[in-house]
Amino acid sequence: MAALAVAGVASAQSSVTLFGVVDASISGYSNSSRDLKPTVLNNNFGAPTYTNRGSVKVSRTALANSGYNTSRLGFRGTEDLGGGLAASFWLEAPISNDDGATGVSTFSRRSTASLSGGFGEIRLGRDYTPTFWNDNVFDPFGNNGVGSNLINTANGYNVTTGGAKDTGGFGGNQNYSRASNSIGYFLPPNLGGFYGQVMYAFHENDKYSGGQFTPADSATSKSRAGRYIGGRIGYANGPLDVAMAYGNSTVGDQFYAGTTDSVKTFNLGASYDFGPAKLFGELSRAKNSRDYAITPITGARPDVDLTGYMIGVTVPVGAGLIRASYSAVKYDRNLPFDYFNPANNLDPKANKLAIGYVHNLSKRTALYATVARVSNKNGAALTVGGPGFYKVTDRVFTPKTSTGYDFGIRHAF
Repeated sequence: MAALAVAGVASAQSSVTLFGVVDASISGYSNSSRDLKPTVLNNNFGAPTYTNRGSVKVSRTALANSGYNTSRLGFRGTEDLGGGLAASFWLEAPISNDDGATGVSTFSRRSTASLSGGFGEIRLGRDYTPTFWNDNVFDPFGNNGVGSNLINTANGYNVTTGGAKDTGGFGGNQNYSRASNSIGYFLPPNLGGFYGQVMYAFHENDKYSGGQFTPADSATSKSRAGRYIGGRIGYANGPLDVAMAYGNSTVGDQFYAGTTDSVKTFNLGASYDFGPAKLFGELSRAKNSRDYAITPITGARPDVDLTGYMIGVTVPVGAGLIRASYSAVKYDRNLPFDYFNPANNLDPKANKLAIGYVHNLSKRTALYATVARVSNKNGAALTVGGPGFYKVTDRVFTPKTSTGYDFGIRHAF
């Protein structure tokens, strides 16, 4: 009888919630490239003739999703275990409501089980990385739609493919926004405004002892690729919120070559709510480097540095909210000076201006509009979304500008 009574109390103190967002937009993208080589006519100086090919634009109009908030469907639940302890789960799936092709077939947004109490929270599964939180929280556009800041774009996608959004990430970093197979710890919320978290994600690769039995095949000789370790510490009190984070993601390694590739990320973000306006800012630096067991005398691969900053503002206007941001990034390839190809000495860089308006019809439903423009220089190929630039790899057309818009509706439940 006592056991049944305890079970009844536990059942009464448990809860399961179904939640989600359905966000649909009409979105347009336009990416322009230009041939920067001058026309060379027939001449007597031995210079090869060349006809400038002008410019080319790749554009697309689409019924898209997630222009304001990411479309999703989730289930979360909590059970009070007594004594201040609680067990929880969170399963969240991305959905593509524009075509219905993606539903609850994967919980790739978040899938965690956790135990919390006065000590804080221990969380197991797939979750946001500490370093991604600053990119998300301190962006007026929340990393969604054409307005998402360039720090997010450059870190989250492999832009060497011409700006197309493949998920290779900067330096091949698959752990930029989320990490699977992770253990996370979060500080308790009663620390006078201080908050923080640490995370370790297992690579789950095979390890051979002794090491000479490791297969020579490049695909199976990896013993650390996929590992992530990072942390975030912040302070939020009244109108002020400031946080810094650091993470190290192992993106590749070769046992017999004795190399380990990693992307190390540091960022600092802050916001301050003045009432009539809320200001946002972020500084970020990511380094893609290769560590050698024995450093070669020549031929070592240089590091690639990605630095960026963002400033933004939101202004409430009645039932609406004006959003704006300016962001910029620069790549440093750390290459030796090239006398014969001066263009190789220039660092690729880009800047972006975005502005938007959100009109809240209710607490759950909103209409929104966003426009944005990216300007690329020195071979950078960042876009607002949609298609990539035309034939970046043939080195004839240089990526220049990318413009886009979102007009949509968001409903949360």
